[in-house]
Amino acid sequence: MLAHPTRFLSCALLAVLLVTILPACSTAAQASNLHMMPMDKLPAEVQAAPASVRTAYQFAAANPDVMQKIPCYCGCGNIGHTSNYACYVSEAEPSGAFTYDNHALGCSICVDITQDVMRLLKDGKSVPEIRTYVDATYSKYGTSNMP
Repeated sequence: MLAHPTRFLSCALLAVLLVTILPACSTAAQASNLHMMPMDKLPAEVQAAPASVRTAYQFAAANPDVMQKIPCYCGCGNIGHTSNYACYVSEAEPSGAFTYDNHALGCSICVDITQDVMRLLKDGKSVPEIRTYVDATYSKYGTSNMP
């Protein structure tokens, strides 16, 4: 005996909804997996900065494992920066205390690179893939501060 047509349509509709909703939930969960430094842990001048700058500082400070592998192309190698991370954090103590660098407060290239890193991580790209993208996109602005 065949199932009632209404029951079949209900099951089909449920299946379509699940196929549509589950990938969106997965993407939202992946996007929310980005670690962010709490805003109250950042200096007042960062808290007063535009949203894109604040977000970049929050992300960079909370993700040294990623950001220390990403170069910057703004010329900050001349001031001793060795990665895009250094544009935001000059020292991270074992105790968890940070000394922030104010360089990225006034540098759109630093912030743009960090925003791209965040977007590409959300898109599921690996750190080597992101590094390749950053090198290809930003090398026209100057020399990398990383080998």
